[in-house]
Amino acid sequence: MSIISQEALSAALCQRHSPEVQQQLSRGRVAIAGLGGLGSHVAIFLARIGVGHLHLIDFDRVELTNLNRQQYFLEHIGMYKTEALRAEILRIHPYLQIRTDCVRVTAENVPTLFAEDDIICEAFDDPQAKAMLFQTVRECFPEKKLVCASGLAGYRSSNLIHTKKVGQNTYLCGDETTEAGYGNGLMAPRAALCAAHEANMITRLLLGEEEV
Repeated sequence: MSIISQEALSAALCQRHSPEVQQQLSRGRVAIAGLGGLGSHVAIFLARIGVGHLHLIDFDRVELTNLNRQQYFLEHIGMYKTEALRAEILRIHPYLQIRTDCVRVTAENVPTLFAEDDIICEAFDDPQAKAMLFQTVRECFPEKKLVCASGLAGYRSSNLIHTKKVGQNTYLCGDETTEAGYGNGLMAPRAALCAAHEANMITRLLLGEEEV
């Protein structure tokens, strides 16, 4: 099968979104910190609408237990998530600019790691990592948009997942309360719902809209 040309892909996206909207999306620079049940879906959603510059960040490898909710396949087991997800995105849109950093995000490397990104998506599982990224980004980059998530485990009502602005340039997606536990683990449908909220908020920000 021949590779579709960049011009053909761009024309198809413009047909769906309009040239004006697509131009703004193509200029977007979005970092996704954590490529699990949230981040892998966010990255795929943004790739499908043609966000031009994606920065994928994770230190972990794909494991069998990831397949219940993350955008990976059996052949990816053992691969670094950054490389597996990059390969999947390029199957969707081979002309996107994708930067990968296979590192653990720390308070020390945040200032350099996210310096070139306009919007940062927090997609961690660990509450301490979430808090660290939130605090460090707000200290180092108060002007950057930060989209976070909290409360997405289990199978409670879809309608409890929401998006709201929680501070200057900061947005939160999820139900804000539900934690993972025995019989109430992280599952594909609700993880994807929350990821869709994050991706849609990022899309709105790229297009100049903000949650009130």
